Amino acid sequence: MKTIFLLRHAKSSWENSDLSDFDRPLNQRGLETAPFMGEIIFKNQFQIDLIVSSPATRARQTAILVKEAAKINGEIEYDDGIYEASPPRLVKVLSEIAEKYQSAMLVGHNPGMEGLVKFLAGEIQPMPTAALAVINLKIDKWNEINADCGTLRTLLRPRK
Repeated sequence: MKTIFLLRHAKSSWENSDLSDFDRPLNQRGLETAPFMGEIIFKNQFQIDLIVSSPATRARQTAILVKEAAKINGEIEYDDGIYEASPPRLVKVLSEIAEKYQSAMLVGHNPGMEGLVKFLAGEIQPMPTAALAVINLKIDKWNEINADCGTLRTLLRPRK
């Protein structure tokens, strides 16, 4: 069995209209919420072997802040395929995770993250910024990932 942690990036800034969507950083709330979610991951003793993040600035910042606060030892990899990705594209990213990892966190964007929860677990769940879905996957290898192969273990939202 594998476990996937789906984390939507924290709240981003719209302050500088000259920046492209890709380059938007976290705003002050996002800079506070990302470590908060990392602390929740740490307190829940979630084991995360690898973080795979969108390379967009707000996702990169979220991944780094969560990793530090959660005290995750695993490395962060960046995958261009996560930015503006549909659920099928995100499934492809997940299917390429190395088999040595039993768990991974995907840091990405909506609507892809909500769509991926529905694809994997068959549940429609809102994923506001910094929300974390934990899904147990009934697979032995990452490339076996398919529709409804998972069970939503928990969904944590920063406002709860």
